Amino acid sequence: MSLHADTAATLAGWRPADQGQESLRQAYLGFLAARPDACARSCEPGHVTASALVLDASGERTLLTLHPRVGRWLQLGGHCEPGDRTLAGAALREAAEESGIDGLRIEPEPIHLDVHPITCSLGRPTRHFDVRFLVRAPVDAREVRSAESLDLRWWPLDALPPDVDDLRPMIDAALVRMA
Repeated sequence: MSLHADTAATLAGWRPADQGQESLRQAYLGFLAARPDACARSCEPGHVTASALVLDASGERTLLTLHPRVGRWLQLGGHCEPGDRTLAGAALREAAEESGIDGLRIEPEPIHLDVHPITCSLGRPTRHFDVRFLVRAPVDAREVRSAESLDLRWWPLDALPPDVDDLRPMIDAALVRMA
């Protein structure tokens, strides 16, 4: 199965908890049906990206990266690569690369969708159709900042850095999943 087919199947099988996420899910499925290249970063109208909300073993902290291009604290994740076979696998790969943590475990079903305008590696304005997954770090995980980050830090879920209000719906969805 191709990454495109896996992404479509993953989203077709997912049932979000609210109508806003359901509307986005339908829009993503329409985009995937119209664009065989929807998972490739070369797709200029926009492309699917894979993100990971990494939580520590206790579920009390999240690992955020200070993104160099965006200049804000964000969840880990990024573009799908040609070798990725599944969307969850792409999110897990990104989380491992950006965190340096071995033994991460991913929930196979998405927790949140977000589409946002961005100027990424294409050098032109585009959109990221971000699919976000819950990833759990092992006990005593030690993060190692990669070259893709200005900083990498664990944040208590009740004391997040400023200017991350847009991450709250994703975090809330993860907490509901864990309950």
